[in-house]
Formats: sequence, C-alpha cells, structure tokens
Amino acid sequence: MNTREDKFSSSMVQTPPSGIRKFFEMLIGHDDVISLSVGEPDFPTPWCIREEAFYHLEKGHTSYTSNWGLLELREEISKYMQKYNMHYNPQKEILITVGASEGVDASLRAILNPGDEIIVCQPCYVNYVPLARLCEVNVVPIDTSVNGFYPTAEQIEKAVTPKTKAVMICSPNNPTGTMIPKDELEKIAEIVKKHQLWVISDEIYCELAYDGSEHVSIGSFPEMKDYTIILNGFSKSFAMTGWRIGYIAAPAELLAQIVKLHGYNTICAPIFSQYAATEGLRNGWSEVEKMRVSYQQRRNLMYKAFCDMGLSVPEPSGAFYMFPDISSTGLSSEEFATKLFQKHNVAVVPGSVFGAGGEGHIRCCYATAIDKIKVALDRIADFVQECRKN
Repeated sequence: MNTREDKFSSSMVQTPPSGIRKFFEMLIGHDDVISLSVGEPDFPTPWCIREEAFYHLEKGHTSYTSNWGLLELREEISKYMQKYNMHYNPQKEILITVGASEGVDASLRAILNPGDEIIVCQPCYVNYVPLARLCEVNVVPIDTSVNGFYPTAEQIEKAVTPKTKAVMICSPNNPTGTMIPKDELEKIAEIVKKHQLWVISDEIYCELAYDGSEHVSIGSFPEMKDYTIILNGFSKSFAMTGWRIGYIAAPAELLAQIVKLHGYNTICAPIFSQYAATEGLRNGWSEVEKMRVSYQQRRNLMYKAFCDMGLSVPEPSGAFYMFPDISSTGLSSEEFATKLFQKHNVAVVPGSVFGAGGEGHIRCCYATAIDKIKVALDRIADFVQECRKN
C-alpha cells in the first residue's frame, strides 16, 4: 500500500520553499510595512518599452515565436554583449528565456547528471541550490564571507574533485552586492579551463555598478567562451520583472540541448515582452542610467546608516542589496528578521536563506523609495539598540 507521501516526488517534497518569498507573503495585508525584502525595482518599466508593447498588442502580434525567440531581439543582445568583449552568433548561441530564472534551471538540467558535483559560491541567490539538487547532484558550497564575499580561484580549486562538473558564480552578487575583481576572475577562468569545467555566470545585475566599477564577464577571457554559460535578462536593469524576459548565451552545441527543454517546458517567452525588450536595448539606456544613479544614491544613504549603527557591512559595488552583519544583536538572522517585522513593521530577508556565510546577516534591498528607506533605517536602528540593551 502506497503512503500519501509516495504520491509525490521525494526530491520535490524535500525541496524547501523560497526563503525570500516567505517574507514576501508575510507582507500581504500589511500596508503599513516597509519592505526591503524582495529584489524588485520600484521604478515602472521605462515608457518607450511599454509603448512598444502597446503597439504590438494593438497590431495583434500575440502569437508564439520560434523556440529560440525573436531573431531581432537576439541580434540586439548579440550587439549588446560586444560591449563586454563577448561575441555570440544570434542564430544559434543566444536563447530567449522566461526570465533568467528559467535559464538557471535549463542550464543545470542540460549539463548535470546524477552523481555529478557543482560548486556554488555562497551566499547566493536562493534558487541555485534547490534547482541543482533536483538534478540529483552533490552541491559543494564555497563560503565567500571569509574573503570579503567574493570567491577566489584558490577556494574553487580546493573544492574541485573528479566529479566536479560546473561552478556557479554571480557578479554583481545577490545578496551582497559585491563584484569579483577582474584579476581574481581571470584566475578563476584558468581553473575552469584547467579542469575542463562549465562555469555558469549569472550577470543579471551587470548594468548596476557603482563608483566607476565596470562589469567584467568571465566569458570575455581568452578561450572561455567554450566553457561559459552566461545568464542575463531585463528584470533588474530595465525594471521589467513582470515581463519575464531573459536569455542564455552559450556554445551552440549546448544551446541545442537547452532549447529542447525550453521548447517542451515553455515553448517561448511572451512575444510582446520580446518586442519590448528589443526596444529597451535600442532606446532605453538613458532610463537605465537614471535608475542606476538613483540606486547609487540610495546605496550611499543605507551604507552610512548601517555604519552609524555600528554594524559591519560590505559596501556594495553593484546590484541593489546590502548585507549587514547583525550578529552583535545576539539574534539569529531568522529571529532578527521576524522580530523586526513584528515589532517595527520592516521586512528584510534573513541571511541564512542564502547559504554558507549568510547566517548572522540580513539582506536589505534599496530598490525602494528614499523616503521609505529613511524611515525603515530609523526603525532598524531603534531595533538594534533595543537588542543590545537586552
């Protein structure tokens, strides 16, 4: 006789729900709560992008596209990637996905076999590890907190075994906002080539870099195109989270495998989202820059506030997150986030959900209006003082 649990996939049952979405759900029905939890721009999608979508909807352009996506969008992405010294054939080396998150899942499933190992640099975005484990592989975490929250080539090489298939990196990083320095990234590239690994590089925040920092892709180093899977999209830099539009750039032989899964799973990304993203790449860059400048101003405000509270925090060089160390309060990250929500109506994400090196920290997103950020920071400062007095 089968038990009720036998009716479900055991690997799915063992997969925890997103720690980020847990705190997002807590916000429902609480209009008085200031949320620094979900990584979503507070800007509307730029008008030129919305207008392009309106035009195509009015024209009745509501059909499927090729599984690969609109060729004109792939051509614009190919041109865009040349900015970072990467050259991809738009016909067979770029695939349009339903957000970058689909790209993570599809890439992992296309390269991993049960029993393989994947090195994941943590703290990291919450979907990397669960999606890898659903492929029945062994996840090998690297704790980057010991090195200023970015991985080193030495750390990665020490973690490599004969079963290692891939390395997962994200720069600028979610949840810390740190970027991997160019010289370190170049060393990591050499390790990847030496051991014949795949490197999956999540570059969704690459346009949000501050203080003159410039994004460098690991795929831009000599001979690295054959080893690199680039994940990117329009959610963060173009404020297009709800449009669900991303892409994978990778060797043609790999994308030929990934597109099969994409075709069975999603068929294609929404056509009006693809037209809109094409317009964004052509004419939306001035709006992207306005948003980036605003995020940098908010980062400066939040960074100073946490320093004034006496909390250690790495200064983000990209993305729109801050990762202060709250261990001095004597609370775990889960306790801190829960009590802050309950007592002071501010939502943050406990660092523990981001893996190794995350405990003792909270993630605060500063893609929120400055007036709300100021109020939230005052409330957090009050809560920190309360905790230290107890």
